[in-house]
Amino acid sequence: MNKFAVEITDTFGGEANYSWVKRFSVEAKSILGAVQKVARDQGGGWRVEYNNGDFARYNLKGACVCMFVEYAED
Repeated sequence: MNKFAVEITDTFGGEANYSWVKRFSVEAKSILGAVQKVARDQGGGWRVEYNNGDFARYNLKGACVCMFVEYAED
């Protein structure tokens, strides 16, 4: 299992705005697994915008909200 740092925040004009933010530490096998665990708690509908293997951004369908997921140090 790997540890991931997850941030969910609002967007303005498609860019992360950070007028509010929720942070999570998640243990999962992959970035997708971390997104699925957060979605179970916070709600689904996340769509990948980009994923380079070490860092990913997901957007919430129908809302001005995004999620950043990256590997975290122990």
